[in-house]
Amino acid sequence: MTQIAALVPMRHHSQRVPEKNFRILAGKPLYHHILTSLQDVPELDAVYVDTDSPVIAEGIRETFPSVNIIDRPQDLRADEISMNRIIAHDISVIGADLYLQTHSTNPLLMPGTISKAIQVFQERRSEFDSLFSVTRLQTRLYDQEGNAINHNAGELIQTQDLPPLYEENSCIYLFTEEGLKKNGHRIGTSPYMYEVSADEAWDIDTPMDFEIVDFLMMKTKE
Repeated sequence: MTQIAALVPMRHHSQRVPEKNFRILAGKPLYHHILTSLQDVPELDAVYVDTDSPVIAEGIRETFPSVNIIDRPQDLRADEISMNRIIAHDISVIGADLYLQTHSTNPLLMPGTISKAIQVFQERRSEFDSLFSVTRLQTRLYDQEGNAINHNAGELIQTQDLPPLYEENSCIYLFTEEGLKKNGHRIGTSPYMYEVSADEAWDIDTPMDFEIVDFLMMKTKE
C-alpha cells in the first residue's frame, strides 16, 4: 500500500503579515484550519509540519498531538532559501511513497477536495508524474507591453466564452521523492492540473486577504 504523507511548511516570521501563520483567523490560529482539514483526509497516513517557530510547535503539541513536527535546520531558515531545498530536506527525514504539500495560508481548502486530488492522481499515475492545483481564469489578460494574451481585443466576446487559462494556486502538490530529485521541483515533466474553485483557493498573502477570508469564514458560521 502506498504511504502518503502531508507536508506543511510554516515559518515563524512573515514578511507581509506579521506572525501570519499563528494570527487568529475566525477564532483560531491560522495554521489550525489546514491541519484540521488534513486530519479529515482518510488517504493520508501522516501529517508533518516543518517549522522554525516555537509558538507553532508548542501549539501543535497541545492541539494536534498526532501531527509530526520537523524542526527546520538553521541553514534553511533564511528568507531567500528555496522551498525546494526545504522540501528535499523534509522528505529525506520522512520516507513516504507519495507526498502531498500544502500551506497554512490555504484555510478554505476542504478535506474532500484534497481527498479527491489524491484519488485522481492515484488512478492516473501511469499518465502523470505529479499533480498541482490550479484556478481557472476566464478574463481578458494582457502582457506588460499591452498586447492581448488570450483574446482578440477587437472582438469583445463574453469572458465566459474565452478559452480558459490556469493559475498555479499553491493549494495542493502531489509528487514523489524520485520525481523531486529528478526534476528539482514539485511539478514534474508530465503533471496533472487539478482544478480547485476560486472560493477554496484563497491564499493569504496580504493583510487584506486576511480580512476577507476572516469575513468569509465567520459568515459561514452564522
